[in-house]
Amino acid sequence: MSDTVTRSLAHWSEARRSGMEAFYRLATKDYRHLAESTDWAAWLSDRADKAGDRALRLLDVACGSGKFPNALIEHAGIAEAGLKRIDYDLLDPAAFSVAEAKAALKPPFYPAGEHVCTLQDFDGADGSYDIVWATHALYALPRDELEAGLKRFVQAMGADGCGFIAHASEASHYLTFYRAYLNGFGITDSEPYTSGEDLVAVLKKLGVAFQAREITYENGAPDSERGAVEGYLQRCIFDDSVTLDALMANPVTGPYLKGCLQGDDWRFAQTVTLITIQ
Repeated sequence: MSDTVTRSLAHWSEARRSGMEAFYRLATKDYRHLAESTDWAAWLSDRADKAGDRALRLLDVACGSGKFPNALIEHAGIAEAGLKRIDYDLLDPAAFSVAEAKAALKPPFYPAGEHVCTLQDFDGADGSYDIVWATHALYALPRDELEAGLKRFVQAMGADGCGFIAHASEASHYLTFYRAYLNGFGITDSEPYTSGEDLVAVLKKLGVAFQAREITYENGAPDSERGAVEGYLQRCIFDDSVTLDALMANPVTGPYLKGCLQGDDWRFAQTVTLITIQ
């Protein structure tokens, strides 16, 4: 297991809840943009029509804390769309995340199966899901296991199933900053995060039919909220031992972060690849 995976798992825990909450002070915007990127009510209604009388079956891969389904309810009109029940399976290698996401679910999403494992070790990829999605979820998936993981992802979809992946690109803050952190602090036992480009390349290799497009936006906060910014940046690299002052003083992360501080505001540019598999 790479050090990136180990540190990621350590931060998805009750002991690191404060760091998670600090991260989402800025990162909740990621999910709002996903919710506003598509007519999700129509998309889910179309899936429901294909399922007929039964409830839809959905698998949320690396479910985190359930921010995406909540964003759909708050910003995509899902609660008012009259959708029928969606049985929502949760998959994550951290039991903490499965519990958090389960507690966050609201109608039409209803908790169903729970799978505490990695995507590549998931033994329930039996083609029984109408929808499989992974939103900002696969960054720590090791490169030598990407093919196995995405095979499982596709296998979990039924014959008429649909998949959706939202993942930051190489140029996005999440990947750029993590690379700068690894280089600036001389960390050699951690892989850089997997990128949207990596996922697209593997899907092409597997011969999977998909569509991809990009959205761009910024995460941000005023400089007066430096505590929130520090917590966000620490969670971006899964290292709460390094302070914002230390990051700013580092010869690699410092210049990058100075470019993100524009006047009295922090602005972290994101480019996210949206992949639909049908």
